[in-house]
Amino acid sequence: MTWPTSTRGRLLLVVALAAAAGLFLATVPLHRDWFDLGVYYGAVDSWRHGGPIYDYLVPGTHYGFTYPPFAAVCMLPMTLVDWPSAVAISVLLNVAAAAAILYWSAVAAVRRQGWSRWFAFAVVGCLFALLEPVRDTFSFGQVNLLLLALVLSDAWLLSMARERFAERGDGGRLTEHGDGGRFTSHGRGRRFTGVGRLAGVGIGIAAAIKLTPAVFIGYLLVTRRWRAAGTAAAVAAGATLLAVWAAPGASRVYWTEAMWDTDRVGSLAYVSNQSWQGVLARLSEPAAPSRTVWALGVIVLLCVWAWRARQAVAAGDERAGFALTGLVACLISPVTWVHHLVWLLPALAVLIDSGLRAKPGDPRRRRLLTWAVAIYVVLCSSVVWLWSWDATGVDGFLGSNTYVWISLGLLLALPVREAATEADARQPFLLEGSATMGACAHAMEYPWESRQSARPASPTPPASKPAPSGSDG
Repeated sequence: MTWPTSTRGRLLLVVALAAAAGLFLATVPLHRDWFDLGVYYGAVDSWRHGGPIYDYLVPGTHYGFTYPPFAAVCMLPMTLVDWPSAVAISVLLNVAAAAAILYWSAVAAVRRQGWSRWFAFAVVGCLFALLEPVRDTFSFGQVNLLLLALVLSDAWLLSMARERFAERGDGGRLTEHGDGGRFTSHGRGRRFTGVGRLAGVGIGIAAAIKLTPAVFIGYLLVTRRWRAAGTAAAVAAGATLLAVWAAPGASRVYWTEAMWDTDRVGSLAYVSNQSWQGVLARLSEPAAPSRTVWALGVIVLLCVWAWRARQAVAAGDERAGFALTGLVACLISPVTWVHHLVWLLPALAVLIDSGLRAKPGDPRRRRLLTWAVAIYVVLCSSVVWLWSWDATGVDGFLGSNTYVWISLGLLLALPVREAATEADARQPFLLEGSATMGACAHAMEYPWESRQSARPASPTPPASKPAPSGSDG
C-alpha cells in the first residue's frame, strides 16, 4: 500500500478516516449510554449524602459500586457537577489517557520508520477508536484507559532509567542495583539516582483504585525490581489507608463482604466475561464452575507469565514485560469484561512493532504483521456477541471465547526483542535502553545464566453487551 506523500493528500486521508470512524461509532448498535459512569455518579452522590455506598443500586437493576473505597474518594469531585458535565469530563479524561497510551506505544516505531508524526498518529488514533474495548470504555464511562495510562507511566520510568544511565563510551562500568532505577557509574565515581526512583507510583495508585493492576506489583517482584515493587506496594497501601480514614464503614464492608461477592458484577457465564473463569463458567452452566480447575489453570498461567516476563526483562524489553503482564491479568481475573481488554493493547503494539522491525522481504515481517492485522480486526468486530444467548457446541466454545484465545496466544507467543538488536536506545517510552545496558541488566539480575558481552545496537533502516455490566471495573 502506498501512502500519500503530500500534506494535502495526507490531510484528505485523515479526514476520510475520521469521518468513517465517526460514522461507525455513531451508528454501531453497542453504545452503552455511560451506564457504568451512572453507577459511579449515583453511588458516590448517595455516599456523599450519608448513604452506604455498597448498598446503592441503580434504580431498576441489581448493579452497584464494586470498586475499593479509594476509588470512591477519587470520584467525589464528580458529584460537584451535573450529569452532562460528568459525562464530558469522563470523555475528556479518556481522550487524554488514550493520547498518552498511543504516544508511548507508537512514537518509537513512527520515528524509526521515518513517518510524518502528525499523520501517523492521526491514522493510528482513528484505528484505535474502533477497537471494541476502547469504544466500550468510552461509552460505558469506564476508567480502564486511565488505569492503563497510570501503569504504562511506570514502564516509561523504568525504560528511561535504563536509557539515562547506559554507558556512553567513557570506559566506565555501569551497575544496575535492581531497585527499579538506581544505577552507579564506576568509571566517573558518581552515583545517579534518576527518574526510575519514581517507578511504582502509577501502579500503586491504579491498584488502589481497582484490584486488577496489582498484578503489576507481582511483575516488579518477579523481575527483581525491589525498589519499584516496594514503592508500588507502599503507594497502594497508603491510598487504601487514606480511604479507611475517610470512610471506615465503607472500607470494612468492601474488604470483608463486597470484594468477595462476584454476583455484584453479573453472571460469570455472561459472554462478555473473557477470562479463564468465563470459559469454565460457560462450559459448566447452569452449574457453578469448578474452583479447583480454575485455580490450577491460574497457577499454570502465572508460571508461564513469570517465565516469559523474566525473559523479556533479561533481554531489556520492558515493553514486552508489561504487555505480558496485561495479558495474564485479563486471563486470571475472575471477571474480565470486554472493556477490560484494553490491557491487551500493549501486546498488540509489541506485535506490530516486532513486525515493523523485521527487514522488508523477511517472512517473519509478513507473518507478524498479518497476525497483528487479524487480531486488530477481531478486536473491532464484537464477534463474541454472536454467541451471547447460546454458547453451546464446538462453535460456541470457540466463538464465545474468541478474546480469551487471543490473550492466551499472545501470552505464549508474543515476540520478545533481543537487546542486541535494539535500534532505538535513545527514543522515549518503551525503548529499553542500549544493548550494553541490556547485557548489564542480564548479568546483574540473572547471574546463574550465561553472560555475553554487549554488542552495539545496529540500527534498522526505515523501510456490545445486551445488558450493562454495572460498575464492574
